[in-house]
Amino acid sequence: MKILVIRLSSIGDIILTTPVLKAFKEKYPEATIDFLVLDKFKAAIEGLPYIDNLILFNKKENDGLKNMKIFAEKLRSNNYDYVFDLHSKLRSKVISKHLGVKCYRYRKRSWWKTLLVKLRLIKYEVDDTIVKNYFGAFKNFGLEYKGEDLTFSFPSGMEEKFNEYVDLPVMAPGASKNTKKWTPEGFGTLTKLIFEKYGKETILIGGNEDKEVCEKIDEISGGHTINLAGKLSLKESGALLSRAKFLVTNDSGPFHIARGVKCKTFVIFGPTSPGMFDFGENDTLIYSGESCAPCSLHGDKVCPKHHFNCMNNIKGEMVLKEIEKKIKL
Repeated sequence: MKILVIRLSSIGDIILTTPVLKAFKEKYPEATIDFLVLDKFKAAIEGLPYIDNLILFNKKENDGLKNMKIFAEKLRSNNYDYVFDLHSKLRSKVISKHLGVKCYRYRKRSWWKTLLVKLRLIKYEVDDTIVKNYFGAFKNFGLEYKGEDLTFSFPSGMEEKFNEYVDLPVMAPGASKNTKKWTPEGFGTLTKLIFEKYGKETILIGGNEDKEVCEKIDEISGGHTINLAGKLSLKESGALLSRAKFLVTNDSGPFHIARGVKCKTFVIFGPTSPGMFDFGENDTLIYSGESCAPCSLHGDKVCPKHHFNCMNNIKGEMVLKEIEKKIKL
């Protein structure tokens, strides 16, 4: 059997496909699994032992209806038996339609519920976790859901680059939307408290876009951080987290990378729903539980009520207490 799995973006959502890929490979060890992803997100899935071939989609070359059809026609020569569309948006639907084989599709939230949430007429309540919905696309293949045992792969030996950072705390203050980000004051206070109480500096990670906020966090902390924002690849971030004491992060890609390398993680949720995930023994949810939350599917530029209580009411002292309950610093 030869299958194509499509999940084009983004980092976290791609990593969340790994439990179902593992389950399929265990159930059908002789099957060939190809995985289609946007080229800029290949590091999220590259090197995964459950994938036989990684296929890259380049927007510049392959986007547009005509080019997507041409791209799909080329893929037809791989003679897939089944296609599993775990993206379920325009690009993946166009590509899967032109492959000429049976397609099983990830069931997304009903469009009308999404519209009502965006219009602020109802609160955002999940129907099920993302991973369980992924498994739903494979329901005819007898796969067994065993929780969110995520996998993030990096080259063997890469973790040795970070031996000097073993057992240090790591924080990832970035996120795709502003309202998903805990405050710089929160992160800064937490890093300062950790240094004052335990004498440990905190490593900050993120992309180039997170450099400014990381500099602010360092300033608030009193200069007690190691700022690696914009200096690590995605694979290097995973390797670092495999050596870290723990991670404090927002609802964002680093949360899933950390889970994929079995790093203890404290994840802060504000406007989005923690119900999207099935937390494991290494995962601790930090959530204020405001009456107006969750209010958004993916976060917003600004708080709809303009008070941002879901994040402002989470203080560094509170997060440190949660860390101390779970970890000996």
